[in-house]
Amino acid sequence: MSNAPRIIDTDVHNAVPHNKDLLPYLAREWHEQLLSAGPGAPGVYYSPLGVMRKDARPDNGGIPGSDPHFLKKHHLDRYGIDYAILTGSGILGVSLNPDPDYGNAVCSAYNDWLVETWLKVSPQYKGSILINHSDPQVAAKEIDRMGGHPDMVQVIMASGSPMLFGQRFYHPIYEAAERNGLPVAIHPGTEGRGIAGAPTPSGYPTKYFEWHNILPTNYMAHINSLVCEGVFVKFPKLKFVAIEGGLAWLPHLMWRMDKNYKGLRDQVPWLTRLPSEYIREHIRLTTQPIEEPSQPDHINQILDMLGGDHMVMFSSDYPHWDFDNPKMALQPIRKELRQKILVENAMALYNLTTAPITAKEV
Repeated sequence: MSNAPRIIDTDVHNAVPHNKDLLPYLAREWHEQLLSAGPGAPGVYYSPLGVMRKDARPDNGGIPGSDPHFLKKHHLDRYGIDYAILTGSGILGVSLNPDPDYGNAVCSAYNDWLVETWLKVSPQYKGSILINHSDPQVAAKEIDRMGGHPDMVQVIMASGSPMLFGQRFYHPIYEAAERNGLPVAIHPGTEGRGIAGAPTPSGYPTKYFEWHNILPTNYMAHINSLVCEGVFVKFPKLKFVAIEGGLAWLPHLMWRMDKNYKGLRDQVPWLTRLPSEYIREHIRLTTQPIEEPSQPDHINQILDMLGGDHMVMFSSDYPHWDFDNPKMALQPIRKELRQKILVENAMALYNLTTAPITAKEV
């Protein structure tokens, strides 16, 4: 019988139950600010549905995603998920706080809290090192500090930013990630917050629905920047994970970049291959919120257009309102590719080649 994992969920939102729970890990001078202002930058858009599933509230009455034991029972055990890559909840906006010293302190406190309260509970939980991308030099030190922990499998930062991620300002982050053998992930939801600026090139949408629809444009801009600025030439082992951004926009971007490269390659002399080749080698996507075309087989065509069966990984986005059930969400995808998405691609990226040994099995 194979000991390989069955399902790896690459986007599970663990939450800090109360801001006060970070206080033991945070220097005293930041306590009052954390308790009064919270860890990140305030949001702009109101969702009439809320953000969290109502049935994901733990038995103890805490907020959804705050209890590692309940999450294991309610999500991992229910769906046969062997590993959950934890991506945090309500914390990524720390990169967009105007005070970088506060942002750096909160990131370190959160990472220490994550190790103590989640990663020690079950080998099924794998952590993401939270960094403050507004201070790349300190972010690199945080990656080095936490990068040796065996259960930290990637770096994570907000997708909202005041600059595009390919620019040299951010390169210390990628250097440290490559040095520690870790992919760098971004997650949406911070566009338009704090010091990030407007979430579209033409300003602010008026409704959550409008804002939510257009989030992939920010991902397009960052990936375009990463390739054109030569990040993957400078850091050839780096992988970059675009979480919760969908899939269908990427073939369009690859086609435009390849076409324009043929006429404008003198502006990017460091690129020696087509932009799409760098994207296929270095970019990874997660499924939720996967597009749902009226003709289901169109999603297989989109995946074929990407040209890389290794690029896409399953994510549920638990416990958010638009959660994807792993037993249902990928049904339109052909079987051989579905297996790669559910487990094999994440196994390769995060080096999770065997199923975890849980306490029940010991």
